[in-house]
Amino acid sequence: MVAIDLFAGAGGMSSGAKLAGIDVKLAVERDPYAASTFHSNHPSTRLIADDIRRIDKATITSVPREPSPTIIFGGPPCQGFSFSNTRTRTATNEQNWLFREFLQIVRIWEPDFVVFENVQGIITTANGTFLEQIIEQFHKLKYKATYGLLNARDFGIPQDRTRFFLIAARNGHSIPLPLPIYSQAITVDDAIRDLPQLHNGALFDWLPYGEIVPSKYAIKLRTHQGGCSSHYVTKNSSSVLMRYRHVPPGGNWENIPPHMMSNYTDRTRCHTGIYRRLDLKRPSVVIANYRKNMLIHPSQDRGLSVREAARIQSFPDSYRFTGSIGFRQQQVGNAVPPFLAAAVFQQIRRQIQVPSPSGMDRFVAISHPRKDTSHVDQV
Repeated sequence: MVAIDLFAGAGGMSSGAKLAGIDVKLAVERDPYAASTFHSNHPSTRLIADDIRRIDKATITSVPREPSPTIIFGGPPCQGFSFSNTRTRTATNEQNWLFREFLQIVRIWEPDFVVFENVQGIITTANGTFLEQIIEQFHKLKYKATYGLLNARDFGIPQDRTRFFLIAARNGHSIPLPLPIYSQAITVDDAIRDLPQLHNGALFDWLPYGEIVPSKYAIKLRTHQGGCSSHYVTKNSSSVLMRYRHVPPGGNWENIPPHMMSNYTDRTRCHTGIYRRLDLKRPSVVIANYRKNMLIHPSQDRGLSVREAARIQSFPDSYRFTGSIGFRQQQVGNAVPPFLAAAVFQQIRRQIQVPSPSGMDRFVAISHPRKDTSHVDQV
């Protein structure tokens, strides 16, 4: 199977596609730092580091179509659909219409399958206008769409992260969303316990693994070099570190004494995710803008390192992020967890009976499937 990755970011979805045995021929990403990370980790994929609106038809039609199924996948910028961004969750936000560019490339290349990913807020933004238009456009292009919400924790990822996925298929196919495959959650402890101890403001490009025995999850992600990169931690002020000390596992800003939050005009309006300390015994909360949210390490009074966040996102330890620490943090937080993307692509292969690549079972372990809650849009 061959594919095109649009709005590729740092390469989370392409990493999942690779796990599922899909050859990504072309990727488009305009952010120079994310594009640099993508290229570093996917050197065999042709990367266009430019705005999708400037990609011409000839570029798309030049992508080789092998005698195997083809896929276009990606997630147009989602900030405008986010529940936490109420000011731009409207039809007047130009960025909310970039899905049209995505659909234009689908129209040109005519892939057999399309995987469209976004935040769950796309379902309700502008009273569902965007989702209705996306479905209508797939109708016109003769695709049958299945869509719904998937939570990363149900697919072997130590994170409670819900995302919207749509799988569109042509030629008589109808692909349901994958059913949850893990009945027991992977925890933060499973994800990071074997990583080295760090201090506030740490900037270590490479460190050996700690001496703690890694979990099965961590073993899937570890390198064979005895260590890994990106042990970068934001350097917080002493006043922020003092706040951290008051927050227990699973707690947040509400555990911090009021007099220590005096720099906030109205501390009661803080989001519940602010100053959240992760709990070793549970999956992580969403790894998004974890520096801005002051997400706290479960047992150390500091923020998460780039590598710890990448582990929670299911990136392998061999994955290298480029740019300043802020850009690296943003790339990790914005990414689709590779294991979640792999489950979606594997579902397509399974439904059309294309054999899985050897070794895929290393990443996917079947457990107790739950009821299918996806929505099927009948053409």
